[in-house]
Amino acid sequence: MASLVHTVQENGRIAGLLLNLLVSICIVFLNKWIYVHYGFPNMSLTLVHFVVTGLGLYICQKLNIFAPKSLQPSKLLFLALSFCGFVVFTNLSLQNNTIGTYQLAKAMTTPVIIVIQTLFYKKTFSAKIQLTLIPITLGVILNSYYDVKFNFLGMVFAALGVVVTSLYQVWVGAKQHELQVNSMQLLYYQAPMSSAMLLMVVPFFEPVFGKGGILGPWSFSALLMVLLSGIIAFMVNLSIYWIIGNTSPVTYNMFGHFKFCITLFGGYVLFKDPLSVNQGLGILCTLFGILAYTHFKLSEQEGTRSKLVQRP
Repeated sequence: MASLVHTVQENGRIAGLLLNLLVSICIVFLNKWIYVHYGFPNMSLTLVHFVVTGLGLYICQKLNIFAPKSLQPSKLLFLALSFCGFVVFTNLSLQNNTIGTYQLAKAMTTPVIIVIQTLFYKKTFSAKIQLTLIPITLGVILNSYYDVKFNFLGMVFAALGVVVTSLYQVWVGAKQHELQVNSMQLLYYQAPMSSAMLLMVVPFFEPVFGKGGILGPWSFSALLMVLLSGIIAFMVNLSIYWIIGNTSPVTYNMFGHFKFCITLFGGYVLFKDPLSVNQGLGILCTLFGILAYTHFKLSEQEGTRSKLVQRP
């Protein structure tokens, strides 16, 4: 019976990861299409994503797909704030750094998560798991070193973006366990709070009215694409929360590196983006690190299960 439950759980995790992979790749290319062809502002698009996510969860709740759990907003305040910080600082990092520096900074999220969980959540990571960070980071460097340039302001925003993003991902998992809620129940409260906060932040970075503003004169096709992006973002957000809640922030980050490799390759195939030999080697190096992490993680889980079964 325990074996059957474990098999069902593993199949569920695989299905969740595959769904996240599919919708994440879709939204990357759809958002790129929206930016290139319509020039819709980046942060405003994120606001639309979370508004649609909130509406989607409200509809799911009305259809009895899940039952909301009463939560105090104060317990989700830092989670909602960290999401807004993650959006603001990653955008500022992208604006003030080259793509290479931006990607290299993002790669630092995984080790920072490990440090946070080790220091503040007493979680331990084996030496094998920690060593898998080496080929992954090396792969990211090979993919982006040609475009790495440092400036003080850009480094400050990049560092803040990494810290806040790491905290956000750790808290997504921690809050689900602490408050005994699932991904839908947590997002049901967090999405409206984050949307309201972003609504106050957006005017400082992007126009609201007139040409290029979120409430500007957009064509019907542009609005349709933005709405489609919002619907896909709803599935992305839900799957991210589910993955972190059912695996760990580190596993989600490792999966994020895999998606980065797929996105690079997809850009080469679909958009004819240039892909150098070094970038190809970087992709292979990153994939090697991800496969090593997966192998070691599964081995550790199997060892833990064997010990539990052997107990009298």
